Amino acid sequence: MRMKVAQLTWLLLMLLPCHHFFFPIVCTANQIDNLNKLIKSRRSKSPPVAQSWAELAVGDEHYSPVYIGPQDGLRKADKIRALPGQPEGVDFDQYGGYVTVDPKAGRELFYYFVESPQKSSSKPLVLWLNGGPGCSSLGYGAMEELGPFRVKSDGKTLFRNDYAWNNVANVLFLESPAGVGFSYSNTSSDYDNAGDKSTANDSYTFLLNWLERFPKYKTRDFFITGESYAGHYVPQLAYTILSRNKNTNQTKINLKGIAIGNAWLDDNTNNKGQFDFYWTHGLNSDEANAGINKYCDFLTGPSDTCTKYQDQAYDELGNIDVYNIYAPLCQSNAMKTASTGFINNFDPCTDNYVNSYLNLAEVQKAFHARNTSWSACNDLGWADAPTTILPTIKQLIASGTRIWLYSGDIDGRCPVTATRYAVNSLKLPVTTDYRPWYYDNEVGGFVVEYQGLALATVRGAGHEVPSYQPERALALISSFLQGKLPPSN
Repeated sequence: MRMKVAQLTWLLLMLLPCHHFFFPIVCTANQIDNLNKLIKSRRSKSPPVAQSWAELAVGDEHYSPVYIGPQDGLRKADKIRALPGQPEGVDFDQYGGYVTVDPKAGRELFYYFVESPQKSSSKPLVLWLNGGPGCSSLGYGAMEELGPFRVKSDGKTLFRNDYAWNNVANVLFLESPAGVGFSYSNTSSDYDNAGDKSTANDSYTFLLNWLERFPKYKTRDFFITGESYAGHYVPQLAYTILSRNKNTNQTKINLKGIAIGNAWLDDNTNNKGQFDFYWTHGLNSDEANAGINKYCDFLTGPSDTCTKYQDQAYDELGNIDVYNIYAPLCQSNAMKTASTGFINNFDPCTDNYVNSYLNLAEVQKAFHARNTSWSACNDLGWADAPTTILPTIKQLIASGTRIWLYSGDIDGRCPVTATRYAVNSLKLPVTTDYRPWYYDNEVGGFVVEYQGLALATVRGAGHEVPSYQPERALALISSFLQGKLPPSN
């Protein structure tokens, strides 16, 4: 009997080869594997837990001072002289190292920080978080998307990303939670008990300690950005910061806004938007689409009939990169002779090059990371994950925090249809009508502004927007940081 694609995917996730290094379970997974695993776990809950994250996170710990460790001399020690294989002419400072967030548990979070080449003192501080949950902001965000370098096809040398976000900001990449990338804990239960709440708390503790290490950024405008499951991480961290800023006994973080790409915000709208995207882009049959629309109620949990049509829909997709439905697939895991890197032509085998590079002993030494086996995504237990983050978005809107959601329009995993459904469910008044925005005399995407929130698309981009459209991504984030919509002509 032939196994259905959705069932086979789940079995493969459970059989992925894993290795233990200092407690973390390191698996050859990626962002889509980790998100699929979480989504699959929802199907066993009928109805799913619908309690909002803000309700789950309420407690006195929001207003209690957090651990602050001694930071003297650590900034200087963290400065990176040069990364192996980096190109000549690097004109900005970069740092890498660990910040202790729980000395008793031995929990350490790894960061990579790049300052802006010009006028860094006048530019904001931007934190980038990748999702998963359980995937690396260093491996994806820094090395494949918006960071200053990309890895060449030899897995040993780097080339410059001319459209890196540190052109317009000082950018901080955080591998979170512990067990992701180079971040670790000496307490094994930390990996089994990871979840939304602990991730937000540790990220907040990281920030306060990091600001002691880099005190000149304490009063700088601060923005949180990310993608995918960071649709949870980013709003939750923003909510945590605003709550704990009420404590006058510790540093107040100058949070100005958040921006999330292809965000996983709400299970109901994400699932509906995903299957609608498949059908409208010719990836599913009329039969599968009609069955899903008739039998699936994502608010109460899928029935057996619903699951049958979902499995059919997944089966019909075939072997494509659902993160970018028009992208070619990587055909070989082998490293190649180093070729000249082209920033506007994303190599589908980049994951392999990054994995090779970050596992070089000399690279780990240059980053001030432990000598370990680095993996892009790790298989962590996930203790809490609310089915919707929209109540938290509403709270952030009420606080006056700048909120942008942006979507690459050819991502099938967290598609623009899902984001639009989520935003429409908030029933916000429109303040600027839907219109195209332009970059380099071409339509870069479309944008609409609501009361308290802006939604933008990026034309021709997949799930990792800066990977596929680096110029348009930089133009969009520049507008976000300036607090103005991208240009209309």
